[in-house]
Amino acid sequence: MNNLMRSTVRCLRQSTSVYLLKPVDGQHVSLLATARLMCSAAKDLGDLVKKDKVVVFMKGTPAQPMCGFSNAVVQILRMHGVNEYAAYNVLDDQDLRQGVKDFSNWPTIPQIFLNGEFVGGCDILLQMHQSGDLVEELQKLGIRSALLDAEKESK
Repeated sequence: MNNLMRSTVRCLRQSTSVYLLKPVDGQHVSLLATARLMCSAAKDLGDLVKKDKVVVFMKGTPAQPMCGFSNAVVQILRMHGVNEYAAYNVLDDQDLRQGVKDFSNWPTIPQIFLNGEFVGGCDILLQMHQSGDLVEELQKLGIRSALLDAEKESK
């Protein structure tokens, strides 16, 4: 079983297939199928996070966040004028909820991806907002932060 776990973790990191060379307690077929399914899910998540410039896995929806941390992420993005982003409600799909945690190797929700790269959770996005790094990261994506316009108007 340890070999399966190591192979699966390696697969999730590399998005490749897992092949078991010897049976584990006579159940190599179902374990192999499970490992392939997990790798397929990792590949699908990899595609999902690259599909849009900004992707958020959250509890609830941007219109109705279901936890304070998800709400904070929505509010931070809103402050920057980021209104077009992909948001996935992990409360609708427990496999997605666990899958994204495994994919990013990050234990909590919400999770934010910019241009296919994992940024972090609410705490990281808040730090980036407070330090001004989020404005720079958004500019790299071709998104002008609304805070820049608000700053000009206040001068």
